Amino acid sequence: MKLTLLRSVACLALLGSAALAHAQTYPSKTITMIVPFAAGGPTDTVARLVAQSMGTKLKQQIIIENVGGAGGTIGAARVAKANPDGYTLFLHHIGQSTAPGLYRKLSYNAIDSFEPIGLITDVPMTLVARKDFPAKDFKEFLAYVKANKDKVTYANAGVGSASHLCGMLFMTAIGTDLTTVPYKGTGPAMNDLLGGQVDFMCDQTTNTTSQIKGGKIKAFGVTTKTRLASMPDIPTLNESGLPGFEVAVWHGLYAPKGTPKPIIDSLAGALQVALKDPVVKQRFADLGTEPVPDAKARPEALRAHLKSEIDRWGAIIKKAGVYAD
Repeated sequence: MKLTLLRSVACLALLGSAALAHAQTYPSKTITMIVPFAAGGPTDTVARLVAQSMGTKLKQQIIIENVGGAGGTIGAARVAKANPDGYTLFLHHIGQSTAPGLYRKLSYNAIDSFEPIGLITDVPMTLVARKDFPAKDFKEFLAYVKANKDKVTYANAGVGSASHLCGMLFMTAIGTDLTTVPYKGTGPAMNDLLGGQVDFMCDQTTNTTSQIKGGKIKAFGVTTKTRLASMPDIPTLNESGLPGFEVAVWHGLYAPKGTPKPIIDSLAGALQVALKDPVVKQRFADLGTEPVPDAKARPEALRAHLKSEIDRWGAIIKKAGVYAD
């Protein structure tokens, strides 16, 4: 028995040494960052900006792989099963906290199947419509939507996406159910909005700012408490007649459960450096957002925030009775 115990201790020591050695040489090859939505969408934009700067700090390329579908849960499930060696990362938004409420048969646990690395940014949302939508301000927009509720179409990036959640809150706020058109990501949804195939959507500024400024779509409001410095002429929905309407889309970075702590610390450090990168900060500002403070770009901050958001959205979803399965 004593010999068996000694062997067990020796094995654990060897495993610990191997993990430490791996962490000390990390990263030694290309890292893949999974984004659970289509290329060209707002989460994809955030991921590509952060990945490039983190890769510079880590001295290894970080490539983006888009694994869309089912409100981000397909990509999440893939990462949850990935080898916890630091070479598969996962960048997701608020949908990581709403999935447990919307999907009652998830193949993973939104908290326990991942190692949090840190929060990234809180992105405002905008209520936008096709450029020829027959309204010049939010008052006219709302009147038209209510009067034509049976034919107006609302686009979103799929059940559980930020655009779906914003639309759900909007319809609740105006007391009107509308026809929704789900897509596999906001990129395809925006393409159809630009083409006039759908009427309006609620989308993150990372995906709408250039389209709004270019006059390709109409903006009727922002979902923040105050107007955005990047687009000061667009009123808040709160001031336009929807008191208390506020939606911010937070983004976080994760690794599979069991990823060694030294690797998580290395990734968190690279993330913090990336969020201080003047190029990243300027690009975020151009897109109507900004990096989180340094204290939030840490594992413990994301872990606490995720748990709080799961509790918050779980109650909202249960009350609304809206499920994806």
